[in-house]
Amino acid sequence: MLLVSHTGEPLEAGLDEAGRGCLAGPVFAAAVILPPDFAPRYLNDSKQMTAKRREQVRLEICQEAISWAVAEASPQEIASLNIAQASYLAMHRAAEQLQPRPTHLLVDGNRFRAHAIPHTCIIGGDAVYRSIAAASVLAKTFRDERMRELAQKYPAYGWEQNAGYPTAAHRTAIRNFGPTEHHRMGFRLL
Repeated sequence: MLLVSHTGEPLEAGLDEAGRGCLAGPVFAAAVILPPDFAPRYLNDSKQMTAKRREQVRLEICQEAISWAVAEASPQEIASLNIAQASYLAMHRAAEQLQPRPTHLLVDGNRFRAHAIPHTCIIGGDAVYRSIAAASVLAKTFRDERMRELAQKYPAYGWEQNAGYPTAAHRTAIRNFGPTEHHRMGFRLL
């Protein structure tokens, strides 16, 4: 069972990212402030949920959250900053969109770049706290949606199925067709 809060503050926000290990596409982050009674039946770490359940829970989060936001960092920002710093940038962008402003940030992972809002890092937090799990679902579903859109322009890479992750088929497509402007040129593509 996921925990409601770490600090007990009513405006505590969960933060998580998606797409850090991909070869293509932006890294996405989401920030979510939930009401204390928000407990969808299937809410969990997005990696533990089916795509259908993620979409169902995404709708519930978007309808019932006190506030939510999704942001991204582009492949160009990833190349210039590195993937860790670009992930933090996307998380900062998401947190800064929240209204009302959160009083505390719960961040999935073991590191986070300093922010004006106090924060706590929780390793595996998307399997511990509801707000981080909700952020995990939003980051994953919005990023997957973007990769499906990009797949329509670049069908050879199978992004509608692999979301830009380093599958054998994706690497074969890079070998056969070369990288696109959406590939992360600082990553080992082959």
